Amino acid sequence: MIPLNSSEYPREAVALDNLSLKYMKQAGFVPLSLTDDTLKVAMAEPDDLTTIKSLELAYGCRVSALPGHIDDIMEAVERLYGINSKSIDSIIEEADKDIEEIIPHGDEDVDHLRDLAQEAPIIRLVNRLIVKAVEMKASDIHFEPFEHRFRVRYRLDGLLQEVESPPSRLQSAIISRIKIMAKLDISERRRPQDGRIKLKIGDREIDFRISTIPTHYGESLVLRILDRESLILDLTLLGFPQYLLKEWEDLISHPYGMILVTGPTGSGKTSTLYTTLDKINSPAYKIMTLEDPIEYQLDGINQIQVNPKIGFNFANGLRSIVRQDPDIILVGEIRDHETAQIAIQSALTGHLLFSTLHTNDAAGAITRLLDMKVENFLLSSTLLGILAQRLVRVICPDCKEKITPEDKLLRAMKLSRAEIDKMSFYQGKGCDECRHTGFKGRIAIFEFLAVNDIIRREIHKESSTDTIKQAALENGMLTLRQDGWKKVNNGITTVSEVLRVTIG
Repeated sequence: MIPLNSSEYPREAVALDNLSLKYMKQAGFVPLSLTDDTLKVAMAEPDDLTTIKSLELAYGCRVSALPGHIDDIMEAVERLYGINSKSIDSIIEEADKDIEEIIPHGDEDVDHLRDLAQEAPIIRLVNRLIVKAVEMKASDIHFEPFEHRFRVRYRLDGLLQEVESPPSRLQSAIISRIKIMAKLDISERRRPQDGRIKLKIGDREIDFRISTIPTHYGESLVLRILDRESLILDLTLLGFPQYLLKEWEDLISHPYGMILVTGPTGSGKTSTLYTTLDKINSPAYKIMTLEDPIEYQLDGINQIQVNPKIGFNFANGLRSIVRQDPDIILVGEIRDHETAQIAIQSALTGHLLFSTLHTNDAAGAITRLLDMKVENFLLSSTLLGILAQRLVRVICPDCKEKITPEDKLLRAMKLSRAEIDKMSFYQGKGCDECRHTGFKGRIAIFEFLAVNDIIRREIHKESSTDTIKQAALENGMLTLRQDGWKKVNNGITTVSEVLRVTIG
């Protein structure tokens, strides 16, 4: 007999009680249809009488086996009966019905809690919440306990969005399930814990960083999703405009010196630095990074994870890295005077060093380092440039339309009427492609401060942030907001998005 074509498999699952996903995969079959007295199945081995008899006994009907390719059968099994086939609502309902409540009070509950976390409905629920977040391209999943509810939210394009939340009585089992996956101590509920999970979802391996912290109503848990496929190693796609791209490429071609990227958590600094390293990566150079944590593995680059628990921090790690004869160094973050001093010394002794700081703008990075007691003459002679950045949401291309913004938004732009009249404004109406938000994806806006002789003089004088910024503006620097207005005019983002992430 000719094997079934992939188009002949059903679109909806055949409803059969107690049909095990594991059994279907092991026996190599999938149900096709069920009439009054006949169950049709596709089988990789249609003469497997043992499986056929087992199905006839289980469902009290005749089984008709048709031949199928094993790959088509496995795909149909996963699509129709796997974790992707059920909605979160139905899995929550199933778990709510089958799982009893537990309110942990001490060590005596741990074994019972571990058993609950291994129950099939809880495993399916946690898996589905994770798979859905990956499918929606979320960057984080937040599990948050409150007095009368247990909230689950996804961070989508930088903003949190609530999804179907399980009943609060399941929170202990759900949190424990994730902690078991991350090999954390489920009996420890009084201290924060950190861990990681690596899962294969579809044909992709995805890393998750886990953070728990005790709150008044239980443990709050956050999963950071690190999907290698979401890393864009292209400066133009990250948002670099042409005028800045040339300056940045010239800057990173220097043989030594220090380059900083600044911005708050979640502003895309890591993506910019990884893309920069990927661009200058060459067999002729030894590149080493010191990170906390390592978010993505980059081929040909020596990446090192700091471990403060054993005293291996940024300062100690950087001191060791320098003895490894690198050409280019990335330090995840400059947090203290010691790390700053070693970074400066590294840049002085022939290394090109990249790092990050948490400051609101580019000029603020200089005063932050001076506040860390870095000598002004050393800073002025090593610092090459500072890039500040933020992420704004991109207007959905499928529902984009031209609009006239509200007067209050136009006033907030602080541009002249002549400048505004030359600009075009767009927004997304909302469609299925963008989940009716009007936005799809994010892009960076930048503020680049090149350290020239004028800025070096201000560093020597230990000038204030405002003075340094003013000097940079007089030399042609565009602020974050000004770069944002360019992206508004190009129809990439909206006025309200730029206002949301920048200071006037």
